[in-house]
Amino acid sequence: MSHRTRSLLRDNLKLVRLMHPTLTKANSIEQLRHMTKTFGFSLALGDCLYLHGGWYVTHSGLLRLAQRRRCAGIGVQQVRSLCDPAAGRWVFKATFYKRSGSYGFVGYGDADPSNVSPLVCGAEMRVAETRAVNRALRKAYGIGLCSVEELGWEPKACGPPDPQKFPSTSNNNGHQNGHASLRDRLCLLIRQHQLDAGLVKSYAADFCRTPNLRDASREQIEAFITNLADWATKDRAALLCKLNSYSSSQEVTS
Repeated sequence: MSHRTRSLLRDNLKLVRLMHPTLTKANSIEQLRHMTKTFGFSLALGDCLYLHGGWYVTHSGLLRLAQRRRCAGIGVQQVRSLCDPAAGRWVFKATFYKRSGSYGFVGYGDADPSNVSPLVCGAEMRVAETRAVNRALRKAYGIGLCSVEELGWEPKACGPPDPQKFPSTSNNNGHQNGHASLRDRLCLLIRQHQLDAGLVKSYAADFCRTPNLRDASREQIEAFITNLADWATKDRAALLCKLNSYSSSQEVTS
């Protein structure tokens, strides 16, 4: 192993023990070692996640892998014959080229309201495109692990949400309507992308332009969750920089 790989492996093993102190499965640790050595995945950057007793890769992790391997390009096109915009059903085909002039690796991705998380309802077209890209990338690099974006359920990495960290369900912000409450959706999003709950709460209050997040309307909270989910999926590094800008204000307040 190179010095960089050994350093990354040490960081990943240290971080996984901090994030999942109860993780004792030898095969899960060995899987992490393999992913680190073979693909250079970083837990700190969110390249992979441990959810429900197994490892999953992420869209951002796959894109960084393609960049490190100097991929030639990727093309995505809509499969119009299988799409139904009125029903929110979308199908995309992605073709990934590892090198110029090489045969492409093809992956298909579909999404509709029945197989996406409530966190991304209304964004089925983008989800389908992301899934197609992920499948093409996984085929090209021989990654058998499923990607987080291909899941049709809300991943829960930890136990139940901590009610002390988020607004109560009063003022209908946590109203149950057949889907997860807004508070639970926000908690799931934080855990999925490994964000700091306190900083997210500060950002949410600023986003909703309310001194106290409890005073925000349901529409404001829903808009914030949509914004946070989209940003975390597309550019987690930029989101972390934004959240860190609230750390100084928290220190002044304390």
